[in-house]
Order: sequence, then structure tokens, then C-alpha cells
Amino acid sequence: MGKDIRLLDCTLRDGGYINDWNFGHSVITGTYKRLEKAGVEFIEVGFLNDSREYDRDYSIQPDTSAFDKLFEGVSKGNAIPVAMVDFGSCDISNIRNCENSFIDGIRVIFKKEKIEQALPFCREIKEKGYKLFIQAISVTAYSDLEMLNYIEKINEIKPFAFSIVDTYGLLDGRKLTNYFNLLNNNLNPEINIGYHAHNNFQLAFSNSMKFVALETDRTVIVDSTVYGMGKSAGNCPSELISMHLNQRYKKAYNINQILEILDTDLMSVYKHNYWGYKYNFYLSAMQNCHPNYVQYLLERKTLSVSSINEILSQIPYEKKLLFDEGYIKESYFAYQENSIDDFEAINSLKNKLEEKNIVILGPGETLGKDKDIIKQFIKEYNAVTISTNFEPRDFKCDYVFISNAKRYSKYIDEKNYESFAKLIITSNITDYDQLADYILNYKSLLEEEAKSDNSLLLLLSLLQRMNVNSVNLAGFDGFSHEHPNYYESKYLFADSEEYVIKNNENILKQLAKMNHRLKMNFITKSLYEKIISEE
Repeated sequence: MGKDIRLLDCTLRDGGYINDWNFGHSVITGTYKRLEKAGVEFIEVGFLNDSREYDRDYSIQPDTSAFDKLFEGVSKGNAIPVAMVDFGSCDISNIRNCENSFIDGIRVIFKKEKIEQALPFCREIKEKGYKLFIQAISVTAYSDLEMLNYIEKINEIKPFAFSIVDTYGLLDGRKLTNYFNLLNNNLNPEINIGYHAHNNFQLAFSNSMKFVALETDRTVIVDSTVYGMGKSAGNCPSELISMHLNQRYKKAYNINQILEILDTDLMSVYKHNYWGYKYNFYLSAMQNCHPNYVQYLLERKTLSVSSINEILSQIPYEKKLLFDEGYIKESYFAYQENSIDDFEAINSLKNKLEEKNIVILGPGETLGKDKDIIKQFIKEYNAVTISTNFEPRDFKCDYVFISNAKRYSKYIDEKNYESFAKLIITSNITDYDQLADYILNYKSLLEEEAKSDNSLLLLLSLLQRMNVNSVNLAGFDGFSHEHPNYYESKYLFADSEEYVIKNNENILKQLAKMNHRLKMNFITKSLYEKIISEE
């Protein structure tokens, strides 16, 4: 028979992770038409998910009938339209028989722990007349023996295709070849082999070239998306792999049609919602773990990359690819603890701050805007000044309090050696170039229930331990997603809207709790002022 190479474009499905599948009706149908004109053999039109309602602007729909309405009047042409089901997200009753559907093929995804439950569902899909694609997602989670056992079950069902899915972009050419050979040597000869790449290691395109070059008499199906649009680090770009197939295998894809999709419909999405290679996805691939672990640690904004790698390397194998938020949260705080005896440091600080007026300086925009007001307040009340995680250029601080390893590194790099500020650090900072004047036990400053390591909250916890009754706050504007509101832009970390909201709520809650024992006066405008008005 000889090898036959076919292309499966999944822009409308995998690309939908970028825009919640809200492409717009004309883009969905237009993308299909252009891909069909380009000669793409399989076009994935979207997800089947019965928790969603029908909306003609979305490529995620509750049932096959919804896709029939979505593509009403659109000719299938020479392409084979397929949809995907994440097992458990769409009941079999919502999938009509293939003969009555615009869709000709259905791809089913599930992780290895759901094989026994999912395969009967797959069998029913095939019985309804669809070309059945079974997708081995997180393929690197399978040992060779587990894959061979899986193949035995696949041979009993005999789907149209069985695909290697590199969910986290962990494969290189050698590993890909190994999985391919396991399939090629043991699958029923009539089952086609597919490959779906992700770009965490910048290998999606090169691995796809490797895949189509491997020796076989089967049909092989390589996945791609226009401009690599897709989940996490993105996919193999359709325009690249189609060009390679034209040049190397005498295919005749019309690449101009693919580029029209990119130019007309996708670049506007890309400009506002970047996809592609990012270092957080690189970290997750390097440590062979779920990218949400990396995202959680990065969002703490306290750890150096080496510390993040150390925590990730200690995740047990069985938890690596199944994200467990409770586990990584506990791991993070356990890593940070590094308990020490800070009795002498606390007493020394207490003697210096006792019965003093204290002004705490944060990195908010108001620190610069209202600097004259703040300086007047400090002078009038002869206040001791403590800055948090940085030293502002417009103020002479008495103390700099740092509880964040990333901020510590920045502080040391930019240190003003004419400064006479005493340095206070917490014990979670273990790699330091300058010995601090005071090192405090990190764990003892954490509020046990909330376990928030926001620097202001840790400093206030310290002052409470020293029986300070009141503090004055300046430059604690509150986090904002809409616009940068930092004293200097270099102190800005990019935050998602969800993170900003959650962080503000948590800080406000903890400040309100502390305010009963430690009275707070806001010298500058702050989102957190409401703790005073609500008393």
C-alpha cells in the first residue's frame, strides 16, 4: 500500500483555548472553506461539550445537531470534518448517527486512568458510523508496557486512527520514534497513526517532520494549527508543515489559503492573546510536569527560577502530570519555611521601634505622586520609615524589609551604597550576597489560616509580635489589572485579572483582621482604606 501522509488542521478546536472558542460565525465557516480549498484532508471544527449552549459564534457546541446548524449551507468539499470530545463532557445521546451529521469523524481524548470507562464510549461512536480517532493524550505518561497493553484494547475496537498526543511538549525525536514504533509494530495494520505536537521545547515542527519521515506502510495523520494557535505553548503551524509536505513529499497544499486565515482572522486575536513558546511552558516541560504547577509558583512572585525548579523536581512521579493545587501549595510553604531562632533579632528591633511613629512605604504610584505629603508627615511626626521589598529613590529609609527572593536580588543589584537603611530579611531568603542586619523567621510571620506571604502582611505580622499599636501606610494603592500603578515600572509584575482580584480580596481580608489590634492610617489613597470606614 505504501505510506500516505494527511494533514489534520485543528485551529478551530485547539486554537479555541486562546479565545474561549469565540471565533465568530463567519470566521468559523470561512476558516473551514479556506482550509478545504487549501487541500487539508481533515478539518477539526471544534469541541462537543453538552455543558455549553448553542451559539453560532463559538466552535464549542453541545451536540452534533448544533454543528449542523453552524455549518448549514457550507459544502464539506473534499475535506473530512471532525470534532473532538473530552470523555465525560458530552453524553452519547447528544451525538446523532453520522449519516445525519455534517461531522464525519470524532476524536476522543482521555487520560490513561480513564481507559476502561472511555473505550466503551469510543465503541459507541464507531457504531454510529463516525471515523473514530482515539487520542493518547499525555503520551509520555505511558511506559512501553502500558502502551502495549493499551494497543491490545485499541485493536479490539479498530478505530480509524490512533494518535500520539504530546500534551506537554515533552517528546524529542528519539522518544517520538519509540512510541511510533510501538504503535506501528503492534497496531492492527488497518489503523492509521496520528501525531499531535505541542511547542514547549520549540520542537513541534521538527518533531512533525520527523513523524512523517518515519518508515511505515500506513496512512499517517499529522496535526497542525494556523500560526501554531493553541493551548499552552501552541502547536505545529499549518503553514510550515504544509510547506514541508509540498517540498519533500510532493503534496499540493495551497498555502496562500492558510495564510489568508492568518492575515484576515487570526492576527487580531494574536495581538491581544499571545500564544506560543514561553519560558513557563519550557519549565514545565523541562521538569516533566503539569504547567499549572509552574503557573502557581510563578504567580507567588517570590521565588527565583532555581527555587521553582527545585520545588518542581521534588514532585512525586504520580503527581507530575495531574495537577494537585493543595499539594503544590503545601510544597511551596514547606520550601519557604527554613525556620530559625529570631528571638534576639525581634528584641533588638523592638527596642528601636517601641513607642515610635512608623511609616511603611509601598511601591504604589501614589508614593511618587504624593511624596511631598508623605515627607511632611514623616517630618511632622518624626517617624521611622520602613520600605517593603525595595528602597525608594525619593526617601531616606531607616529600614528595608524584604521577604521575597526575587525582590531581594533586585534590591542588591540596584543597592544605593550611600544608603544607611538597615536591612531586614525573612528566613526563606537563603541565597544572599549581603548579610542582613536582621533575619526573621519566615514561618512565624505567616497567618496560618490564609498563609499569605504578601510582604506588607508579613511586616504587619512582625510589628504585631513586637506589640506595636499603630502604623501609617503610604504607597499601598492595591493591585490593578487595568493599568500599571507602581512607583516605578521596574517593580511591576504582569498579573492576570483573576490573580489581581483574588490578591486584593485576600489582602483586604487580612488587613481587616489585623486592624483590630494594629490600627492603620492610610496617608495615601488605597483600595484597602475601606477597612477603616467599615469599622
